[in-house]
Amino acid sequence: MSDSSPVRPAGTPVLDIWCELQCPDCRGALDDLRALRARYGDGLELRLRHFPLAKHKHAFAAAQAVEEALEQGQGWAYAEAVLGRVEELDRRGEEFLVEVARDLGLDAGEFDTALIDGRHILIVDADQAEGKAIGVTGTPTYVIGGERLDGGESQEGLRGRVEEIVDRLLAERRD
Repeated sequence: MSDSSPVRPAGTPVLDIWCELQCPDCRGALDDLRALRARYGDGLELRLRHFPLAKHKHAFAAAQAVEEALEQGQGWAYAEAVLGRVEELDRRGEEFLVEVARDLGLDAGEFDTALIDGRHILIVDADQAEGKAIGVTGTPTYVIGGERLDGGESQEGLRGRVEEIVDRLLAERRD
């Protein structure tokens, strides 16, 4: 899922964030992602990539729900709202996912239907397969400029490393 910014110029750096919405470590990464958006604006494309982990029983449904939110124009807002309440997702599952959609003014009935009919399963499966192919084993994992950065419990230093890579890529684009 890409952020909802306008079309970017060719060569805009892309930060893929391999994430799952039932992951407390991914919730911890939100502050870094907000800071990166604030610093680079449209100069950096953030793409949420799905990597639901088997140990979290609602993660696959949450990934599908994010794709439905994206179709309804609020992918990042929805992802942030769910990540901010990881424990509630853990307790309540799909009922919670539909409630968050309703709270954001999205079509909750369409969310419920999308979770039942599985219209977004192929996107989630494709992301997960790609993640496995490049060596993603946990979340959050970042990929930028061909470099994979594993987050996990320690986010320390990751934003700085991402900024170094983005700054280098932007400088190369200007040259």
